[in-house]
Amino acid sequence: MNPDVSDKRDFTVVNHRVEKIDAIALACGTAQFTDDIDIRGLLVGRVLYSPHAHARIRKIDTREAKKVPGVLAVLTHEDLPRVRHTTAGQGHPEPSPYDTLVLSEKARYVGDRIAAVAAETAEAAEEALSKIKVDYEILPPVFDTMEAMKEGAPVIHDEDDSKNIPDAGHNICAKFDFEVKESEWFSEADVVIDQWYKTQWAQHCALEPHVAITYFDGEGRLVIRTSTQVPFHCRRITAKVLRIPVKSIRVIKPRIGGGFGSKQEVLLEPVCAALTLATRRPVKIELTRKETFVSSRTRHPFVLRLKTGVKKDGAITDAHMEVYCDNGAYGAHSLTVMMCSGSHTLPMYQAKNSRFIGRSVYTNLPVGGAYRGFGATQGFFAWESQMDMMAERIGMDPIEFRRKNYIRSGEGSPVFKAMGEGREGIEQKIASCGMDECIDQGMAAFGWHERKERNRQQSGPVRRGLGCACLMQGSGIPEVDMAAASIKMNEDGSFNLHMGATDLGTGSDTVLAQIAAEVLGITVKDIIVLSSDTDLTPFDVGAYASSTTFISGNAVKKAALHAREQIVKVAAKILDAKPSEVDLMDGKAVAGGRSCLLSEVAHTAFYYHDQHQIMGVASHYAQSSPPPFAAHFAEVSVDTETGQVVVLDYVSTVDCGTAINPTLAEGQNDGAVLNGLSYALCEEMAFSPSGAMTNASFRDYKIFSTADAPPFKTILIPTYEADGPFGAKSVSEIGINGPQPAIANAIYDAVGVRLFAPPFTPEKVLKALKAKP
Repeated sequence: MNPDVSDKRDFTVVNHRVEKIDAIALACGTAQFTDDIDIRGLLVGRVLYSPHAHARIRKIDTREAKKVPGVLAVLTHEDLPRVRHTTAGQGHPEPSPYDTLVLSEKARYVGDRIAAVAAETAEAAEEALSKIKVDYEILPPVFDTMEAMKEGAPVIHDEDDSKNIPDAGHNICAKFDFEVKESEWFSEADVVIDQWYKTQWAQHCALEPHVAITYFDGEGRLVIRTSTQVPFHCRRITAKVLRIPVKSIRVIKPRIGGGFGSKQEVLLEPVCAALTLATRRPVKIELTRKETFVSSRTRHPFVLRLKTGVKKDGAITDAHMEVYCDNGAYGAHSLTVMMCSGSHTLPMYQAKNSRFIGRSVYTNLPVGGAYRGFGATQGFFAWESQMDMMAERIGMDPIEFRRKNYIRSGEGSPVFKAMGEGREGIEQKIASCGMDECIDQGMAAFGWHERKERNRQQSGPVRRGLGCACLMQGSGIPEVDMAAASIKMNEDGSFNLHMGATDLGTGSDTVLAQIAAEVLGITVKDIIVLSSDTDLTPFDVGAYASSTTFISGNAVKKAALHAREQIVKVAAKILDAKPSEVDLMDGKAVAGGRSCLLSEVAHTAFYYHDQHQIMGVASHYAQSSPPPFAAHFAEVSVDTETGQVVVLDYVSTVDCGTAINPTLAEGQNDGAVLNGLSYALCEEMAFSPSGAMTNASFRDYKIFSTADAPPFKTILIPTYEADGPFGAKSVSEIGINGPQPAIANAIYDAVGVRLFAPPFTPEKVLKALKAKP
């Protein structure tokens, strides 16, 4: 075997703009999503939600509901096993509190699940819901993050059977403290800035709502066909809460119409499965858009405090970070999101003294969950705003200030070991960092200096300003995330690639096929991909934590190398050569001047000599999480008479190592940036005084579409990460972290007011302008 194939850099498939393997099917409407299936006897599932933010059920009467013609099942908490669990689809044992029941006897927010029905028609299901009589004992709610922690605040989780809640009496569902220091706090600082920030509730807004279909196969096993990011976690959690064996469940993930973290939760599947178990019939539950807004998951709103010290020469001396994460009614992802707000931001800039104080808090509002950026988005808004403020106070250019302090190749941080995701992390040093190139190429493409000079000559009510932000993220969770893959050879020299990795529309099926094709010397068209079926594909933790390319990609690469070893041995006999002399290229095995088709290799193995199946199987878990790096540059105009902020231009550069598929990498970053622009300027969930969401529709909750998109550009900065498959790191999350701080900094540059609580609406800008001294 060619000894250099593992670390080759002269790529034939990887780092090429290969067409997405499902592009034609998606464009023609033939791709199969969860609901694109006809099942005889399919029942309609519906859920009854609480109208109260905090209430205990005294009595629930379902007798009239069960009499509705066409209704086959009505379930409440009295009908299901009482199994506390977390809906967070994370590795076992999950670091989130076990504080949730499939159907609850106590409502903790407006939209909490109280009962479920299955009926022949949607009309019958809705009528049944209307006839369920619930006698509620109304309890006092708490909606404010900081108020919820105070003595005497209503206790949201007062049950005695929940687990892993560190301080239920003060509504604290997760906490973490960390400190490392080389000197007395702020003793060496020439300037100290102490500032509070606040970020907002937001919804993922995937085009496909949450949907699940459950049914029994011919052998009586429960099949869950669902729009999920975590098929294997879904199987395990559903089995646990319904007290049925894991071996009795099969989870199938078809194509997904977006997830962005919201489908990392195991929400619908246990309810839908419980209805199928009760009726012995197939059941479908599909959330409406309103239900998706209210009763799925949201981005956690944060209250943050940064107190930082800096010397006049630009050295950061002290970094004190406090984070108060509003988790809503349940504790899914409460520890990990809160910790990522520090673990992805504090190492970015090297300070002598670092401290992190983190609390995730229960309130009687919708539940926070995984969302692209996963805490780093909120953390970087505060940090990158604070970086500009420090630079201004010491009279240093904000970009040069960042250059002076960011972490570089060969450097580590005590934060890496102290702050993992839910447990202690690991020591690591940065092996690849393209931040200098990100800054240089971004500034040049943006025309930073030229725009700065032009903006000095402004007049009139509309003013322009520039802002920047520098970022890092991670690539999977070291020593936690694991993925596996298998690949088998067919008679025609094609291959079946089976993997548990979950393609959310991101193109991971294509990216992973490219990695395999690079190893095997073939094209992507020679690979048949099957992903995310718990019966047929190997284990994978799922699509989250920017892990798929780095973790699953390494598993695919190892499996392909395993198959390649076998191919080379057979080919060596055909070609009368040593295995070390054989290479694979263009669908052939080549040695010296001789070659044979891979189809001949397959036929030889199947029919003629030492008959066997050529097949590679491998697993991978990482001991590092190499961060991608990025630099963002924004120009905005601010109308001082109306407060309107318009993004005029946006450039983002990103070091993701080797971009396995540059087109897909650019697309992921473009999508993340647009997502972040929308989050910065207009997205915010609003609530009534009683805790009900008041803008739970696209009519009232504004998100950016292509019509709203400003001119923006992604530039990929190539580096090579030795731990990644063919040098790759992650790319899909980091882009969302930049728009909020870059735009906040640009607004300040334009009109001299700084906003500490997005979204940056005209009302907020006008209010700040009027308050300006």
